[in-house]
Amino acid sequence: MSSTFIVPYCELPVRVVFADAQLVVVDKPHGLLSVPGRDPANRDCVPARLQAEFGELRIVHRLDFDTSGIMILARDPDAHRHLNRQFEQRGVAKSYEALVWGMPEQDAGDIDLPICVDWPNRPKKIVDYENGKHALTHWAVLQRDPHHNRTRLALTPITGRSHQLRVHLAEIGHPILGCPFYAHAEARAAFGRLTLHARRLELTHPLSGERLVFEAPTPF
Repeated sequence: MSSTFIVPYCELPVRVVFADAQLVVVDKPHGLLSVPGRDPANRDCVPARLQAEFGELRIVHRLDFDTSGIMILARDPDAHRHLNRQFEQRGVAKSYEALVWGMPEQDAGDIDLPICVDWPNRPKKIVDYENGKHALTHWAVLQRDPHHNRTRLALTPITGRSHQLRVHLAEIGHPILGCPFYAHAEARAAFGRLTLHARRLELTHPLSGERLVFEAPTPF
């Protein structure tokens, strides 16, 4: 977020899905920052709302301001390092759900398109075959809605580039509804929010070594 943009206050609560001595798992609402913004007026965020109950929390990964769903925070340095390593080494399985414009011809597929920063238009990203980093997304149709010309998709990002899902889907002609960055005007106006939700996250507990799965119901 730019330091000159003041984020409207999010009335929706942060729902705690799981908590123990090492980590806290929440269902983040759309319209709430994952971390504090640079402007002092943008201090409301996930860890700030949880501090009174859990103390200082360390950010492991972020969800975009407009994206809702499962988010993990660490409660101590060791857990933070362990969880960060899992994300870096792709030991975490993530699944999203989205409503997109139009009717994909196939029922499932992969989008393998390199992404980099669109420097003149930051924070936007673009597909760039010369300078972009490898980005791979798997998608599968969950439900088709021809009446509204939209499709519900399950999305699995194999890589974790910023804005990856939004850029990939827009590039193949099926932008995510409500997306202010990459959707055309009609798709942008088709829903009152970005219809992207981090529905499921699977990882290894940093202390017990147990494989854990966390889920949050899709709110759209």
